Amino acid sequence: MTNRFAVILAAGQGTRMKSKLYKVLHPVCGKPMVEHVVDQVSKLDVNKMVTIIGHGAEMVKSKLDGKSLFALQEKQLGTAHAVMQAEQILSNEDGTTLVVCGDTPLIKAETIEALLKHHEAQNAKATILTAYTEKPDGYGRIIRNEKGFVEKIVEHKDATEEERKVKEINTGVFCFDNRKLFETLKQVKNDNAQNEYYLPDVIEILKSQGEIVSAYQTNDMDETLGVNDRVALASAERIMRIRINEAHMRNGVTIIDPDNTYIESDVVIGRDTIIQPGTMLSGRTVIGEDCMIGPNSEIKDCEVGNGTNIKQSVAQQSSIGSHVNIGPFAHIRPDSLIEENAKIGNFVEIKKAQIGRGSKASHLSYIGDAEVGADVNIGCGSITVNYDGKNKFLTKIEDGVFVGCNSNLVAPVTIGKNAYIAAGSTITDDIPAESLSIARARQVNKENYVSKLKHNQ
Repeated sequence: MTNRFAVILAAGQGTRMKSKLYKVLHPVCGKPMVEHVVDQVSKLDVNKMVTIIGHGAEMVKSKLDGKSLFALQEKQLGTAHAVMQAEQILSNEDGTTLVVCGDTPLIKAETIEALLKHHEAQNAKATILTAYTEKPDGYGRIIRNEKGFVEKIVEHKDATEEERKVKEINTGVFCFDNRKLFETLKQVKNDNAQNEYYLPDVIEILKSQGEIVSAYQTNDMDETLGVNDRVALASAERIMRIRINEAHMRNGVTIIDPDNTYIESDVVIGRDTIIQPGTMLSGRTVIGEDCMIGPNSEIKDCEVGNGTNIKQSVAQQSSIGSHVNIGPFAHIRPDSLIEENAKIGNFVEIKKAQIGRGSKASHLSYIGDAEVGADVNIGCGSITVNYDGKNKFLTKIEDGVFVGCNSNLVAPVTIGKNAYIAAGSTITDDIPAESLSIARARQVNKENYVSKLKHNQ
């Protein structure tokens, strides 16, 4: 089998993005553009992949660590010059080299594989990935000869009236015979207005040498979208989101309103789960089967068990068990564990806490830095007082505890198994198991006091 190599062009700054973040690092559905490209290429049988880095080199390397080799383009002098930076790694290899830009996040592995197979079957020295569009203005046109081989690429501004009628355009994705590529790159000149070395010039040189240059047309123009500004970024995000949502629906997930549901590329969702409108699922979130998520919920980097309902709530970097009910308007902050059959109700905040099986905090509570056992009831308005202005302290609530409404548990404190806390108590000391604790001032009623107040006014 022919050896295969890939060069990913990711050195540009992307000035049209008008951003402090380098262009290829802008996320599309939660993943940097260049990582989408690298992940698709990685699905193929590629012997070596080289990412050309320049602006933001260390940041790009950190995002792609372990996924690619790297070559540095210190000065950005054009696409041909960028590919040339891979010479030391690839020039002595025999095989086929794919060149693709790191700002084309919608490219698919299936299309690249088809391009490579077509290139190898045609025994061509170069093959161009082309696309058909009804609006080719601004694109280079693919002019073919009677045998179907590429005769030339004509830029829009240089095309004749007849050539401008051609609707097959150059996408900027190429395959080359590897040795011929690096041999020809040395012949590319920079005699243009930008004084840069352009990769399409390799095609012209190969044609002048009588080499076969072929083309393979993709049926999906969207795949070739190059993201150069925020408008194109939004378009890529929209297209990728449609792909992701449709893939989940085909796998047995119900998405009520796909146009208003935002699911990132690494999210996993089980069958028969229903996603309501306004929901955002991001990071490496895993949702189980038979769940109801949303509406208007945000879940990031969480594991959610089967049969769990999360309504109008936010959950981050936490583990949520099966058959849990959360919301509306709850906040599960990082490093929390909500065990099965628990209930976290409206306006409840959980932070770095474990909530045991079957326990309930139904409304208006804050539980932070706490270990809550099974079958505990946290009354309305009760909180763990975990912060003294400098340090955080742990509250332990053992199985079966009943915490009355509007109670303050001042950490560090331990509430023993099956203990009861009377409503309105401020607990500062440990409570033994099976005990009732009352920690509030005794009520005093002063009869006829109000009439005296009115008399004195």
